[in-house]
Amino acid sequence: MDFLRKLFGIKPKPDFKALVNDKAVIIDVRSKGEFNRGHIRNSICIPLERINQESHKLKKDQPIILCCRSGSRSGMARRLLQQKGYTQVYNGGGWMSLQNKIK
Repeated sequence: MDFLRKLFGIKPKPDFKALVNDKAVIIDVRSKGEFNRGHIRNSICIPLERINQESHKLKKDQPIILCCRSGSRSGMARRLLQQKGYTQVYNGGGWMSLQNKIK
């Protein structure tokens, strides 16, 4: 299995609970309205369409976990931040699923 992981560049799944314990910041990229209807405690709302303008508020070497409703917008936000030089960016997927993973 390790051979296949190396061959296809498959990385092990991140341990989101350990990342949170290591001071990762959780960024919810849904709209403010979606965020206000429910979110992970202590997460920060930066809607996807604002991620480029607001990224300066984040440290480039700090672990960043992104989430949204399903993982699609957070995946786009991850690519945008990586292009800007952020080194520890993770797509946490849907916020409710991520919430269960970090308990």
